[in-house]
Amino acid sequence: MQESSTKPYLIRALHEWCTDNGYTPHIVVTVDANTVVPPAHIHDGQITLNIGTLATNRLTLGNDYIEFQTRFGGVTEQIYVPVAAVSAIYARETGAGMGFDVAESQPYPGSDSDDEASAPAGPQAVPDSGTGSASPPDDTPPKPPRLTVVK
Repeated sequence: MQESSTKPYLIRALHEWCTDNGYTPHIVVTVDANTVVPPAHIHDGQITLNIGTLATNRLTLGNDYIEFQTRFGGVTEQIYVPVAAVSAIYARETGAGMGFDVAESQPYPGSDSDDEASAPAGPQAVPDSGTGSASPPDDTPPKPPRLTVVK
């Protein structure tokens, strides 16, 4: 039996650490065919997502996928991110976090190869208390992340 990756466990731990310390956790994702995010917010093949409790609804930090609902410009979006595509998690306020190698991701279970419509759970009401986009709600630029690569 193949040993499971430490990556999803470290993402969950750093998300909890950020939340416990009043920081806003963000993930950096290398977008691939198995990533479901708003295309307008992808820059240079990557997207940075706020995964804080105020910016997400139904956040699931799973071993294979990170799923949640969020708002981009007032529009509710369902987000599916393969854990394999996450290249970093960090606290927006301090830049403290961790970097990861990006691996090839697998299609979402139960989906047809290119059929996003078969991804689970359609959009539902999301609190309009934050943004899932890379831009913070204020004009203060985020500090650059301090990251450590974990293999």
